[in-house]
Amino acid sequence: MGNVGTVSEPSPTVDVVIELLLASPIHRYEGRPSDGPLPATGPEVRNHIEIRAGLGVVGDRFFAKKAHVHESVTIMAAESLDHVAQTLGLSEIPDAANTRRNIIVRGVDIDAMRGADFSIDSGDGPVLFHAHRPANPCAWMNVTLADGAHKALRGRGGMRCEPLSDGTLTLGPAVLRIAPPDVSLT
Repeated sequence: MGNVGTVSEPSPTVDVVIELLLASPIHRYEGRPSDGPLPATGPEVRNHIEIRAGLGVVGDRFFAKKAHVHESVTIMAAESLDHVAQTLGLSEIPDAANTRRNIIVRGVDIDAMRGADFSIDSGDGPVLFHAHRPANPCAWMNVTLADGAHKALRGRGGMRCEPLSDGTLTLGPAVLRIAPPDVSLT
C-alpha cells in the first residue's frame, strides 16, 4: 500500500466493490485435492454477511473457533483472480467462490495490508478488521480454479483477519478505510 499516512493526516479511503461474500458451515476442502471438494450443504455465496467482533462470519465454519480467533475472516483482492487468468492464459476469470475466501473486494491490494487496522463500509456502517497474516493458497487451487493456480496465487492469497467490531457487509460498492500505522480505528 505504500505510505498510509501519519497521525495528523486523515486515514486513506479507497472506493472498492465487494464482489463476493461467502459463509460456509463446513470444511469442503478436506482430504486429497485429487478427490475433489465435499458437496455444499446449502447456500454459501451470500448477498450479505453478518460479522461479529472476535468471532467471525455468522454461519461460517470458523465462527467462534478459538484456534481461528485472529484469522476468522479471510479477505482477498479480486485482482488476484485476474492475475491467475492472465498468468495461466485462461479464457475466463476463475470463480472466486472456489478460493473459499469470505470476502472478495476489487480496488485495493489486500496482500499489502499485513498488520493494518482497516474498515469496510458497504452502507450499514463500518466493520473494523485487523489483518494478521497472509491467507496462503493451497494445492486445492490447482483443482478448483485451474492447473497452476496455486503457484500463480503465491503472495496474492489475501489476508487472514480478525473482526474488531460487529456489522453487516453487502455486495456492491463500499469504502475501505486504512488506519495510519500508529492509529487504531477502534
